[in-house]
Amino acid sequence: MLSLAPQRSAVSPSSSSYPPTYTCPEDCVCTNMPTASDAEDDYTDDEMEIDLGDAVDMPTFSQILEMDEPGDREFSSSIVFGFFDQVEETFASMDKAVEEKNLEELSSLGHFLKGSSATLGLVRVRDGCEKIQRFGKLENEDGSSEPDAELCLERIREALATVKTDYQAAEIRLREFYKAEGGEGA
Repeated sequence: MLSLAPQRSAVSPSSSSYPPTYTCPEDCVCTNMPTASDAEDDYTDDEMEIDLGDAVDMPTFSQILEMDEPGDREFSSSIVFGFFDQVEETFASMDKAVEEKNLEELSSLGHFLKGSSATLGLVRVRDGCEKIQRFGKLENEDGSSEPDAELCLERIREALATVKTDYQAAEIRLREFYKAEGGEGA
């Protein structure tokens, strides 16, 4: 049976509920996330030459790179590699929630990962996580109600598989970028 009851408890990095879940207002669509248009004119000629393919939105990622010291990618790499760790933990939590058929937890985890992936410009991951968030709330992609919990769970399985593939593509490109920059890499 699907578990739709809230499961809130104190969480810590070592608890089984890590990463923590966050609650936004019911009408939240995370409109405060940076978009590509926010940074279109804000990056330097050097950053314009960086090509991470379609796995990463460069104008958004450039906002992270702008926080680095000149000639040093330490700050941005710490954010990106921290995100990699966060994603692996979140995927493990999502896999467990799928097994437990816990739609509410899946919605919360989708929302959590949507925000952090949007911050780095991983738009495909962000979009897939938004689907997971909606399906976990028994909604269709357009936000309309979907009363069939089993259908929503199946859609989550499909979306999660796609998110994992999209994440792997972005991770490879980002690791190549930092390796080429003389830092951590593949």
